[in-house]
Amino acid sequence: MTEVGNVYGESLYELAKAESLSQRIGEELAVLQQSFRQEPDFIRLLGTPSLTKAERCRILDEGFRGKVHPYVLNFMKILTEKGYMRHFSDCCDAYTQHFDQDNGIVRVSAVTAVPLTPQQEQRLKEKLERITGKEIKLHNRIDPAVLGGVRLDYDGQRLDDTVSHRMEAIRDLLSKTVL
Repeated sequence: MTEVGNVYGESLYELAKAESLSQRIGEELAVLQQSFRQEPDFIRLLGTPSLTKAERCRILDEGFRGKVHPYVLNFMKILTEKGYMRHFSDCCDAYTQHFDQDNGIVRVSAVTAVPLTPQQEQRLKEKLERITGKEIKLHNRIDPAVLGGVRLDYDGQRLDDTVSHRMEAIRDLLSKTVL
């Protein structure tokens, strides 16, 4: 995450929190972030030097006025005017981190070789909520290279109980064994 993303994302979060809009604005940012990931040319358009700042802001007005909260629209205009729109995704990530921290939410990525069933996801989520005492937002990512088991990534930590990790540990042990 960039410093620009941290500073601007935190600033927007503090404003939204003070106005009791943090949930709504967070949801709008998530939708926009996903949309911009699917259409990266839009972000490039907003950074095109051949368009004036006024023209770029007009594009935002025409595309988003009445569809997003005015704070979100003005936020995008500020980023566009400063030439920072390319940091929009980082701003959204910083916003989400602050929101999650204030609301006791932990985002967990469960990496498995095959998709978890809804029942497995629910049981894992409930167990992690009991352990952490926080609300868990679970995302299952598929990676056939893990072969089996599950790897949990959250809050900069990794708990790895996958077959590939166990095989790696055995390989390391065997390579250090003196015969």
